[in-house]
Amino acid sequence: MDVLVAGGSGFIGQSLCRVLLERGHAVTVASRTPDAAGLPAAVDTVAVDVTVPGLDDVIDGHDAVVNLIALPSHVQPRGQRHEAVHFDGTRHLVAASERAGIDRFVQLSGLGVESGVETAYFRAKRRAERVVRESELAWVIYRPSVVFGDGCAFIPFVEQLALPLVTPLPGGDQTWLQPIWVEDLAPLLADGLEDDRHVGQCYEIGGPERLTLAETVQRIRGGGVVVAIPMGLAAVAAMVVDPLPWIPFGRDQYRVLGLDNTTADNDVTAFGVSPDSLRTLSASLADDHR
Repeated sequence: MDVLVAGGSGFIGQSLCRVLLERGHAVTVASRTPDAAGLPAAVDTVAVDVTVPGLDDVIDGHDAVVNLIALPSHVQPRGQRHEAVHFDGTRHLVAASERAGIDRFVQLSGLGVESGVETAYFRAKRRAERVVRESELAWVIYRPSVVFGDGCAFIPFVEQLALPLVTPLPGGDQTWLQPIWVEDLAPLLADGLEDDRHVGQCYEIGGPERLTLAETVQRIRGGGVVVAIPMGLAAVAAMVVDPLPWIPFGRDQYRVLGLDNTTADNDVTAFGVSPDSLRTLSASLADDHR
């Protein structure tokens, strides 16, 4: 199979590309500024801006498309918008894939998009899912919880939140996460490309442990004290600091403080995988500190 991985030079894409090559597929990575560093030598690269329509030349000649292009959920970088990248980008990839007669389209979404929490990230991801579902393509959608591993954005974000000894944390014991290791997620994405049983399915994916944000901070920082901040005070603070790009907390972050970002039934089992066999964040951090 000849697979186009949009956003494939990123954190998750690098792991997926290695898995696809090991399984005998040809891989092309498409991104705005493709960087071959971290990619296997056998991977081809092509520059593409998915926010602009007319991607036919990029997609023609491929059998499948994986859409991993995304902005971090906790920020909206200057000059880029979640709506343009996640919604418009998906819309343009889907339209070109339909014209090219692509055999399989895999969409990476996020756990929590249907939670009722209104953030720019969730709103754009939700609309993108709708585009994929309503298309003529044979699609598979994945909604993972936070993904960790070498080069991830999640652990540096938590490190930004945490102070050396005492960390004031709004919603620290209310926000639940189910982190999944990128090397456990990548084979599941590849399975979605290869196995017809997964067509038309939306999978909610998580790792083997459920942690509060406070517990996550303590594991990543190797200890320390987390002090809960009253939600009313946090709401005021979020409004004040929201315009400041260097502070990793604003109104959208406040809105997800009470979100249960865990799975009801971990859909890794649909791929013949036991949740207990997956790597925990705790084990990964322990290895990193050896």
